[in-house]
Amino acid sequence: MALQIINAGPDPEELCGQIRDAIAAAIEGAEIHVEGAGPGHFAIKVVSEVFAGKSRVKQQQLVYAAITPLMAGNNAPVHAVDRLECVTP
Repeated sequence: MALQIINAGPDPEELCGQIRDAIAAAIEGAEIHVEGAGPGHFAIKVVSEVFAGKSRVKQQQLVYAAITPLMAGNNAPVHAVDRLECVTP
């Protein structure tokens, strides 16, 4: 069995920026914090008025819908969101 070296993927800071941009485009005016938590893993906190009156599941669905393109396909740069916090200001 040969050792296979897998590409580490995009720069984590660049990817954090892509995640922030995708969420900002979907949830206008949101305050967004994204941290790399390991290769392909991220912690996200989004603060927005749009979450008011919505269940936690609905809040998280809004965020996941925004980043779905970054999680799709065999070579998706985002493998997991380890922590997702949705907050109403």
